[in-house]
Parts: sequence; structure tokens; C-alpha cells
Amino acid sequence: MKLIRKHWNYALALAALALAGVTATATLAAAAPTPNHSANVASGVKPTIVIVHGAFADASGWNGVIGGLLADGYPVIAPADPLRSLTSDSTYIRSVLDSITGPIVLVGHSYGGAVITNAAAGDPNVKALVFVAAFVPDVGEQLSTLLAKFPGSEAPAALKQVPFTGPGGTTGTDLYLQASQFRAVFAADLPARQTQLMAAEQRPMTTECLSDPTIAASWHTIPSWGVVAGADKVIPPALQQWEYQRAHSHITVVPGASHVVFISHPDVVQRIIEEAAATTS
Repeated sequence: MKLIRKHWNYALALAALALAGVTATATLAAAAPTPNHSANVASGVKPTIVIVHGAFADASGWNGVIGGLLADGYPVIAPADPLRSLTSDSTYIRSVLDSITGPIVLVGHSYGGAVITNAAAGDPNVKALVFVAAFVPDVGEQLSTLLAKFPGSEAPAALKQVPFTGPGGTTGTDLYLQASQFRAVFAADLPARQTQLMAAEQRPMTTECLSDPTIAASWHTIPSWGVVAGADKVIPPALQQWEYQRAHSHITVVPGASHVVFISHPDVVQRIIEEAAATTS
């Protein structure tokens, strides 16, 4: 009996230590200060990689790419794109860029490509743009018009419109992808279980994101790289090719890749980002 009690007490002690470790880790994570973006690039060795996600997703989808970039010594910031309007989202992302000292490689996926096109204009720190299955509009263009330029997008038919009320009684319409069509349209090369979670957690964009005209097109003056998702059913591959050629981008085609090529082929996307980063030295 004494031996049993001794072993039981020892097990309780181990459990208490493990719980304390978990609690301490959680406390440290919660208490961690906001990263000092300026300090990240104080050495000037590598540029800061800023990744702007698109609609129906968030920055967590970039974990595979971000983990690889961090392992290679790049500072990375992946802010939450508000997805409220092209004008306001671009202004917000520009404020993030303004908080960073040193060279920047700016990456945009899908709608995020339009955001970085506007946000980077006139910013001398942005040395390279990387468009990943992205919109790359020119001044005055609307994304809805650009999307209709080539056939093949299944996204418009899969959208679900949800009216909302904003601050001060303002109203608008959020756009979601219907859960039943999410995988086929958005992420056909990912496991079904994963896309079920993504569909449930998706972040909507407003109709203004598609209707706001582009104010500035930074790709006219900043070197760019473009990743074509070869089996994209959101932004047709032909449109991606056309946009990237117009921007004189360095183009890489990933055959068979869905719209979320950065999730299904993170190694390819990481390599292209690092190629762009190498030019900032």
C-alpha cells in the first residue's frame, strides 16, 4: 500500500509540474509584447516578408510558407486583411508597411494582390512584389470587371450574400463561399476534412472589395514575381498569366494547383518569395 501511495504521489507531482509548464507557457504567450517591426530588420541582413491574405481565408493558411521563411532567417509579418473595401484595406496595410524599417518583400494572395498593388505605391522600402494566384489591377480597374475578362471562374456562382449592419447604422453585404462548393471552387487539391474546417472558418469580403477602383498600381515601378495556380477555379489561370505578363513579372506556373497553391505547394511559393528577397540585397 505504501508503495502504491508513493507511486501515486509521484504521478501527481509530475502532473502538477506538467500543468504548471503549460500554464506558464500560455501565460508567457499571452503576455508577450507586440513585435517591434523595426527591430526585426535592424541588422539589415534580410528583408521583412509581409504577407497579405485574400478573401475567404486568413493568415493561418500561410503557416507552411511562414515556417519555412522563419527557419531561413527571414522576419515575417502576416497581418489580418480587414476585407472591408479595397480602399480602406490598402490604407490599413500601408500603415503596417510604415511601421517597418528596412527593405520589404510584399506578398499578396488573390484579393490581397490588389491590396498590395495599391498599398505599396510610393513606398521606397518595398523592393519586390510577389503575386500568388492574385488579382493585379491597373489604375481605375475594378476586380469584378477584371474577373470577367477571361472565362473559367466558378466563384461568382458559389457566392452567398449576407447583409450586415455596421457602426453608425451603415449597411453592406458580405460575400462567403457556400460550404457545399467551397472545396471544389477554392481548394480542390486539399483533403476534404481540411476544407470543411476552412469553409466553416472563412472570412468574408464585402461587395466593395470587388467594386472599388484601383487608385495606384505599384507594379509599374516595383519588380514583381507571379505564381499561376494551374487549376484555379477562382481566378482563371489565363487571367493570372495575362496580369503577370502585363506587369512584366517573373512567372512560375504550378500545374494542377488550386487557388490555395500556397497551402498545397508551400515549398514552391516559399522558393519564389526567397528569389524575390534575394534581389533586395
